[in-house]
Amino acid sequence: MATETAVDVVMPQMGVSVSEGTVTKWLKREGEQIEADEPLLEISTDKVDTEVPSPASGTVTQILVQEGETVAVGTKLAQIGGAAGVPAPTPEPEAQPQPAPAPAAEERVAVQQPSGNGKFVSPVVARIAAEHGIDPNQVPGTGRGGRVTKQDMLAFVERQPTAAPARPQPQVAVGQPQAAVGQPQAAVGEQAEPVTAMRRGIADHMRRSLDTAAHVTSAIEVDMSKVVAAREVLKKEYQAAYGVNPTYLAFIARAAVDTLKDYPYVNGELRGDSIVTRNFVNLGIAVELADGKGLIVPVIRNAETMNLLGIAKAVADLAARSREKKLVPDDVAGGTFTITNPGGYGTFHGTPVINQPQSAILGTYALVKRPWVITDENGNDAIAIKPMMNITLTYDHRLVDGAYAGRFLRDLRTRLESWEGDGG
Repeated sequence: MATETAVDVVMPQMGVSVSEGTVTKWLKREGEQIEADEPLLEISTDKVDTEVPSPASGTVTQILVQEGETVAVGTKLAQIGGAAGVPAPTPEPEAQPQPAPAPAAEERVAVQQPSGNGKFVSPVVARIAAEHGIDPNQVPGTGRGGRVTKQDMLAFVERQPTAAPARPQPQVAVGQPQAAVGQPQAAVGEQAEPVTAMRRGIADHMRRSLDTAAHVTSAIEVDMSKVVAAREVLKKEYQAAYGVNPTYLAFIARAAVDTLKDYPYVNGELRGDSIVTRNFVNLGIAVELADGKGLIVPVIRNAETMNLLGIAKAVADLAARSREKKLVPDDVAGGTFTITNPGGYGTFHGTPVINQPQSAILGTYALVKRPWVITDENGNDAIAIKPMMNITLTYDHRLVDGAYAGRFLRDLRTRLESWEGDGG
């Protein structure tokens, strides 16, 4: 049912540690109809890219934040109001005073110019302006009320080599590094694109992890013969009855969760002066987004309570919702142990970065048929062709010692090589 009353669409709270979000795409325009719970726009934070559903049915009467703008949680983004096909009559007069008080409520940044006529811009626009020494008042704004958007600022930056060729010189003269000055300028044959909120968050998170944890990686080779055989038996059953493909990742996840029970430090964390261990496993599964646009780690909560089918369904569901931008903040919070699976692309070894504040991350790699020495019941050695997989454990040496990690990998291998029934 369409609403006659104006309904505000605000920047949602995307987790307790997230204070702002970037509007990446509007899926509806002003004057278009939308149904309740139909996707209205896409937003990006440093933790998740997701769609925001409409809170009501009706006409999109106002869009107040343009694509590319970053605003604080709770900021009014748009307004839904009026019967279907009929724009609400009152929103436009109310929209006029919005730009003036908004900066204080939204914690926007006012960049004061020498002329004294300050122009309010979003934090991301202010940051770009500061990095390039640009006066926002010089930039033509295409946003509401002439406001400068992120795209306006980036376009102005790209024109700078022609519009103001002498601008980089003073920065070099006062000691600004040459590379930093030239970084935003794309040379012939190059293409520049803005760093997304998610990519910036990944960069900060990975750098912080390397600065925090003492990373060490150990590897082990696993004969996956019994897992391969079990998967062949279960594949048709799972697909026919549940629509789920039991991937090798699901088998490894199930075995890893069982193994973590005996190695609580691998599933624990250092928290200040305390070592925190748990009797549950919130299993993170690293998922690549389309076209290399980012990496996200949705979490399977209480994975220790799930059988192989449950884990296989959870992995498939989270992977699909990650790529379709259907995740919510709770889906990526609270992980205690992570598995990353670059082996699907043929990679046979790697050294993943720990997902802070966790103490370890498991890497699974390509399943490859290789010659392998086996010993028969009489003690005779022979060479056989076996489906082998390398598995790595990158761990924080501040908490997990090499021998402890080695025993964890040994027991994980034993479970996989002796797989029987649901749990090995």
